[in-house]
Amino acid sequence: MTVSPADTAPAVSGPTAPAPVSATPVEKRGVTTVPAAVVARIAEQVASEHPRIGASAGGVLGVGARRDFASRPAAECDLYGAVAVLRLDVGVAFPVDLAATCAGLRARVRERVEELTGLQVGRLDLEISWLNPAGNTRGALR
Repeated sequence: MTVSPADTAPAVSGPTAPAPVSATPVEKRGVTTVPAAVVARIAEQVASEHPRIGASAGGVLGVGARRDFASRPAAECDLYGAVAVLRLDVGVAFPVDLAATCAGLRARVRERVEELTGLQVGRLDLEISWLNPAGNTRGALR
């Protein structure tokens, strides 16, 4: 009996084996959906990481609420297909350039939400519900 080289070749197995080919094209394998509440939570977290941005905490119907820079701002999200419409209610440490702070916050939230969810942020409304002054004294008049 003679042994051919094909009989002595090791079988291919393990991580070097080619992956099985699926008969279903990638485009038709399924869709991942992200609920609006999850998109809102992502926006809240990203906003809370932005410098000089805070949220209201505690209280009932606004009574007893306090200004808190350790809490996440409130966010709401509506989804229209692959487009998210966001609303954020934030507090801001003051004095600060409000226009620049809001522009930076909008850009960061838009960038991260789009990156993490794959959705497009079509509109992002900011409501500044309170300002937290750095000091309780008034500045001198000039």
